[in-house]
Amino acid sequence: MERTLEDWIAEVKADLGIDLDVDVRGLLDVARVVAHGVARPAAPLTAFLIGYAAAQQGGGPEAVAEASRRTAALAERWAAASPEEP
Repeated sequence: MERTLEDWIAEVKADLGIDLDVDVRGLLDVARVVAHGVARPAAPLTAFLIGYAAAQQGGGPEAVAEASRRTAALAERWAAASPEEP
């Protein structure tokens, strides 16, 4: 039986006692923007910070979406301000 990303997310949520629909595509999009616009190692750390910020705002999908949106915009501004590589 092949395991999928969705299987992994479901198992982690169950193990951690999380009852939240995760916008996997949205979080992966933010991670991609951060990895390419900031630095590759920043992607998982940023995902953690998004979750932490969402929890501080009461949690839920809306809080995650708002933290993701703000973080993606910040990463895009960061990338735009960085000098281009030769």
